[in-house]
Amino acid sequence: MLVIVVENAPPRLRGRLAVWLLEVRAGVYVGQYGRRIREMLWRQVCDGIEQANAVMAWSTSTESGFDFMTLGQNRRTPVELDGLKLVSFVPEEERQGVEQTDERVAPDARLPLVRPDEAK
Repeated sequence: MLVIVVENAPPRLRGRLAVWLLEVRAGVYVGQYGRRIREMLWRQVCDGIEQANAVMAWSTSTESGFDFMTLGQNRRTPVELDGLKLVSFVPEEERQGVEQTDERVAPDARLPLVRPDEAK
C-alpha cells in the first residue's frame, strides 16, 4: 500500500496525484504500486511541492512493516533510533527557522520532554 499526504499543496500537484492515486480525504492519496511508480510519484511531489509539505508511506519488509519519507517544513520530524524510524514532535518555539535536516534532530538525539506549564 502507498499513502501520500500533502498539506497546502498547489492544485496542479493535487491533480497530478489524483491521476495515479485515490484521494480519500483532502490531501490524502492512497494506492497500490511498486517501487518504480512510487519513486516517480515522489519526484513529482518534489518538483511541484512549492511551499507545502508532504509525507509518503509505503508497505515494506522492515521491522515496522512500512517506511516513509517527508518533504517540507513540519513540526513532525523523522528520527532513526536503533534502526527504527520514528517521528519526533518539535515544539513551535524550537522549530522557528529549523529545516528538517537540522542537526538538532540527529538519530541519537533525545528531545527533552516539556510540560505545558514549563513551555512559557
